[in-house]
Amino acid sequence: MAELKKRTTGKKKDSLDDLNAVFGKVPPQEPYLEKAVLGALLIQTDAIFNVMDILRPSSFYDPAHQAIFQSVLDLGTSHKPVDIMTVAHDLKAKDQLEMVGGEVYLAELTDRLATASHLEFHARIVHQKYVQREFIKASAEIQKRSYDVGEDVEELINFAEGEIFKISEGNIKSETQKINSILDQAINAIEEAAKNKSQLLGTPSGFTKLDRITSVWQPSDLVIVAARPSMGKTAFVLSMARNMAVDYNKPIAIFSLEMASLQLVNRFISAEVEIRSDKIRLGELKDYELQQLESRVKNLETAPMYIDDTPAISVFELRAKCRRLARTSGISAIIIDYLQLMTAGVDMKGNREQEVSTISRSLKAIAKELNVPIIALSQLNRSVESRSGDKRPQLSDLRESGAIEQDADMVLFIHRPEYYGITTDSEGQSLLGLAELIIAKHRNGATGSVWLKFKKEFAKFMDLQDSITGLDSDDMVKFESKMNGGEVDFNDDIPINSGFDGDGSGGDTPF
Repeated sequence: MAELKKRTTGKKKDSLDDLNAVFGKVPPQEPYLEKAVLGALLIQTDAIFNVMDILRPSSFYDPAHQAIFQSVLDLGTSHKPVDIMTVAHDLKAKDQLEMVGGEVYLAELTDRLATASHLEFHARIVHQKYVQREFIKASAEIQKRSYDVGEDVEELINFAEGEIFKISEGNIKSETQKINSILDQAINAIEEAAKNKSQLLGTPSGFTKLDRITSVWQPSDLVIVAARPSMGKTAFVLSMARNMAVDYNKPIAIFSLEMASLQLVNRFISAEVEIRSDKIRLGELKDYELQQLESRVKNLETAPMYIDDTPAISVFELRAKCRRLARTSGISAIIIDYLQLMTAGVDMKGNREQEVSTISRSLKAIAKELNVPIIALSQLNRSVESRSGDKRPQLSDLRESGAIEQDADMVLFIHRPEYYGITTDSEGQSLLGLAELIIAKHRNGATGSVWLKFKKEFAKFMDLQDSITGLDSDDMVKFESKMNGGEVDFNDDIPINSGFDGDGSGGDTPF
């Protein structure tokens, strides 16, 4: 042990070569299987999508194999063909072709392989060896820091936990299941719902009419909330997050890519106490306002909300953080503000549309894996502004990628007519201070519109009782899923909706 400490003094982190010299052992590796995996990727163009959640370039022990896998990954995620010639061309452009052994070595990788049928199995073994190597490096670093007499024990424990957790974040896909086992789960859920009709099978937004249409946010759903700038996208999801966490005690994760966490919390405070955020920020509060703040802010102190303001977060980092929150806090929903500020985590060669497509597809995968709804904000393009009439947004207005519409289970638009100078509707009723929430796509339910009250000075959305349009008791609404033929009545007497009706119900607004 003294030798280990001596050899590692002054280094930030030990390399595997250093550790091998100390222990006299060859690090865990499977060079033959690394070649088999790369060979399979070279003979089957789309094979990369079967292993990209399992492997990273660093999963390979051989640096040449790391470079080859990175090339395959870059080509595959850019929707380009993957074969010996395209990979060789890509490596040559990166000045890495000679380093990996040239085209001859690429050809050798495919010589011994007739099929890619065992690719995933081989990839998991390669990944397991990588995990073992990472454990060796992490344990050596933990051991070295443990010998440091000046090391704070609490910091050491946090470091050790963090290192081990980072290693454990590898993705193992779920196995296929026979329908009978899934049917058992479905029937159990139905029976449980029948026993507890007043309980909500999902995460409520806290907006009564919206929750009645959506039957609350459902696990594994990807919900896109889109609008032009200044419509109140962030205000809407923050109002919703507050309702979820404070009124329903649902643990919520908020990833704020646009706004710092302190700014976000100031918005929460402003909306909760109904004092303008500029007055709070500048400290221009009168005595009664201070008392009001101290009294009402207690609602937020115990709210199970978790805020992350990492800028330009990648889908890989988001997935890792959400997994950890799911394990430690049991999060009920994930909010992302906003989708276009994320990165795909792989080089898309400047193709922003493909990158956004990858992001939206990954968000849907995360929602499904963690079995929680993800509510992601998105921008709309400028075509809304040039449109004549009421300027209501349409699905075609989603910015940068039609894949957002395809991947989303639900698409909602926020539309404030007042912003465009439209102050009354066709019947002469005032539209001042109102926002229309347009449910433009609902894969498993009804579409329609909900009107909400918007207090701009506090960046706060509230329920507007009995202001749902297109869904009166005599109206019909269409279910988009092809599994539901024809049109279906929207019935207020559905058990799942009953929890939102009547005084004192869980769905009543807190404001």
